[in-house]
Formats: sequence, structure tokens, C-alpha cells
Amino acid sequence: MLLDPRRLRFLLAVARAGGVLAAADELCMTASAVSQQITRLERESGYVLLTRTSLGSVLTAEGLALADAAQEIEQTLSAVRSRLEQDDAHLKGVMRLGGFQSFLSVIIAPALPEWRRRLPGVEFEIVELDTDPLLRSLKVGELDAAVFELDAGESDRPLPAGMVDIPLLDDPWKLMVPAGVLVSDVTDLGRLRVPWLGLDPTAASAHATARLQRVSGNDGVTAHRFWGIPTAIALIAAGEGMALVPALALRGTPHDGVDLVDVPGLGVRRIVLRSHPRSKRSTNLLTAVTALIREAVARVGLEEDAAPTVVQ
Repeated sequence: MLLDPRRLRFLLAVARAGGVLAAADELCMTASAVSQQITRLERESGYVLLTRTSLGSVLTAEGLALADAAQEIEQTLSAVRSRLEQDDAHLKGVMRLGGFQSFLSVIIAPALPEWRRRLPGVEFEIVELDTDPLLRSLKVGELDAAVFELDAGESDRPLPAGMVDIPLLDDPWKLMVPAGVLVSDVTDLGRLRVPWLGLDPTAASAHATARLQRVSGNDGVTAHRFWGIPTAIALIAAGEGMALVPALALRGTPHDGVDLVDVPGLGVRRIVLRSHPRSKRSTNLLTAVTALIREAVARVGLEEDAAPTVVQ
């Protein structure tokens, strides 16, 4: 049995509230979203956890056992969090964190108010940079840590001396094509006359696109060139091309006029937190901030069906 422990909180909410609707109100979510999480938990556990009656949802014996376990986990985490927050209150200094647009805007920026509350002695400085200047800034100490995107095949590359990578999440690739273009799987790409949009050759998506071109038999003809996802969406909606994009980059970005196609077997965009610790103080601060980043990633990861996979 391989369970995603994050789903247990939904079962615990149902047990406490007495039903899915009441639990949804407590969690400030829709009832369908709660039901989806319970269904996935049932699939992972192999047991029926809820039975529906005329009076509402009732936990089965297996559901009660898992709800009890969820409560124990919640109590343990609460105790650990209290202890860590006492330690965090004494952390002071500046955390200069670099990264790329989609991660900073979707994960980091919304979490900053809570981070400032939990680490009142820490000043956060967020810096958005391209990959090469990001790495240079980290090397010379202008940044304390930076979030990098890697194509899955690149994750085994040796790191620069003294640097360490902490995996954060695996972000699935999505093929974005003009709306109405029929693509059921990658074998259809060979017959399409839609060009690829040009990419920065150093981007993780460029490596994954090259693999997809080889697998699909598409000749790799390119048109235009983009950097930001909104530009890519506008070009694709206009029928000017297609592109491979990471799922996280589409969060909160309208994409009318395009269709998204899953690309199983292509691998993922691996997102890592890279640092170059230089002192005990910086190591302690980085440990606390890493925990906050992981929490922020986990929260976002449960919001949609096409969520990236949190790397534990």
C-alpha cells in the first residue's frame, strides 16, 4: 500500500465534519474536490473508505483506521511545528532566493506573507534570472539559494564544486497545440504540418522537445521564438506553431484557443533548490526556508488534477 499522506487530511476532515459537504466548507473547497481526493485515497489504499447513505457519508472501518492515523500524524506535525517555530524565531539575516518565472510567481510569491510571519527575523529578497546568470550569481555568493529547472535526463549531471541540489517537484510536460488540431498521442505529430515554436536552446523544454521530435518523427521545423508562456499561448492560439510546456507554467494563465495533450513516457521537468552553503548560519537558514518551500509546493500540488508531483 503506497499512500500519499497529504490526502489523509481530507479523510480526517470528513470524519470530523460528518460528511463531504461539511468537510468541503471547513476546507474552503468544493465538495467534488474533496470527493476526488477521497477517491484517490481509496484507489491507493485498495479499500472503500466511505459509504454513502441517505443521511450523508459514513466512514467504513478502514476509513476510521486511516482517519485515526491521520489524527496522530496531525498531532505529531503540530508538535514538531511548534518546536521548529520556536527555533525559527531566533533566525536572522537575509535570504536571497533566485529562480525562474513560473516557480517564483506560482509557488514563492504567494507564500511570502506567511514566511515573513513565521520567520520575522529574516528578510527575503527574490531575484528572477535566466539560467546562466542564475548559476553565476549563486557561484559568486550574490544568492543564497536558487531554484533551477532541469530536464529529467539532466538531473544526473555532476554539480559545480560545493553545491548541493534538493529535489522539490517533478513537473509533467504538456504538448500545447492550436485548438481543434487532432492529436491523440505523439505518433500523430509526424503527420502534422504545424511547426514547433523556437526555444532557448539551454531551456529544459528544449531538451525534452528534441526527444519528442525524435520519438514522433516530426522533422523539427521551427517558426518564431518565444521566452514567456503568454507569448507561446498567443502564437499557438493563432495557429502559428506548437510547443512543449511544463504544467506549472500554465497555472493561473488563461490558455483559450489551445489544446493540451499529455505526453506519457517523455519524462518531466525536474525542479530543484540549489545552494552553496558557506557557514553554519546560512545552513540553518537554508534548512528553515527549504521546509517552507516544500510546504508551499505541497499546497499547490493538491489544487489541480494535473498537479506536479512533490518530490519527498
